[in-house]
Parts: sequence; C-alpha cells; structure tokens
Amino acid sequence: MLKKIKDYLVGAVQEAKKVVWPNKKQIKSYTILVIAMSVGVAVFFAVLDYIFNIGLGTLIK
Repeated sequence: MLKKIKDYLVGAVQEAKKVVWPNKKQIKSYTILVIAMSVGVAVFFAVLDYIFNIGLGTLIK
C-alpha cells in the first residue's frame, strides 16, 4: 500500500516537472483577454435582458 502511494507521488512530481508555465507577458495578455471577454459577455446579456424586458413589458400592457 505504501509503495503504491510512493509510486503515485513520484509520478506526480515527475509530471509536475514537465509542466511549461506561461511567462509574464502571456499571463498579462491572457488576463486581459479573459477580462475583455467577460465584459463583452456581460454587455451582451445586459442588452439581451433589456430587449426582453421591453418586449415583455409591451406584451403585459
């Protein structure tokens, strides 16, 4: 049982050493992209909500 745990941990450490981490420039550009996409999606749903609100308000009156 302990051998299996040890083998698992050794394998996990070996795989972690293979990871290629992004550099500072990539992190900055990906962060800006995520923020821009989040704002874009939020604006899209806000406009959609506004349109549905007007449409349903017209139907109810």
